Amino acid sequence: MLLQYDFMRKAFIVGILLAIIIPCIGMIVVLRRLSMTGDALSHMSLAGVALGLVIGINPVLGATLACIIAAFGIEFIRKRFNHYADMAIAIIMSTGVGLAGVLSGFVSNTSNFNSFLFGSIVAITNFELVMVILISVIVMLTFVLLYKELMYLAFDENSARLSKVPVKAINFIFTLLTALTVSIASRTVGALIISSLMVIPTACAMQYGKSYKQTLIYSIVFAVIFTVIGLTLSYYKGLKPGGTIVLTSVVFLLITLAVKGRKPN
Repeated sequence: MLLQYDFMRKAFIVGILLAIIIPCIGMIVVLRRLSMTGDALSHMSLAGVALGLVIGINPVLGATLACIIAAFGIEFIRKRFNHYADMAIAIIMSTGVGLAGVLSGFVSNTSNFNSFLFGSIVAITNFELVMVILISVIVMLTFVLLYKELMYLAFDENSARLSKVPVKAINFIFTLLTALTVSIASRTVGALIISSLMVIPTACAMQYGKSYKQTLIYSIVFAVIFTVIGLTLSYYKGLKPGGTIVLTSVVFLLITLAVKGRKPN
């Protein structure tokens, strides 16, 4: 039984918690037409990891700091190029790739750095487990308390302002939550695949959901199912957990699109 092992119990706890909070972030990111935000932040997180390993601090803390700076950088550039939001993502992603490439050359223990590329959910430390739990609680509480405001923000910032939503404050909170989520997820599921976990469950949910709330619930349910199946397969087949979770979700999305495509309009 796979749950008899402590590292697998930790993996399932972390995986399910991330499967709950990542779609919450991903739903809003997708609706705001910023689906590549996860990629940009995850690449910047690698730069933070490399910096942490070089200067001797916990690489997760380095990734968190780098993600926070990058997330606010995206918002800053996006406001300056209002009609070209994707440009901000490309600029931050390029910066992250460049910094990660340069700083990784100074990392002595490359195996530690490489573990952040595809994640190491079965080898997380107690400190990282506590960080995941803490960030997950913060994200879930925020989404419950600011559900209506975040929904307005997801669809249209201008309409949100007209509805008396404090857009600047909500943007700040959402940007910070996105950075925290990506930074911790990059360690557990991998920097190169975090964006997939933001987008694919949401894409699957959009095929079935009839409303914002329903789609959000479906995306969380799908993400949890993909995570449980992916972790189970990775344990019994000796596969990388992060990649297995993503491939599971991709297969389900393809099946969903094929089945829905056969239904009459």
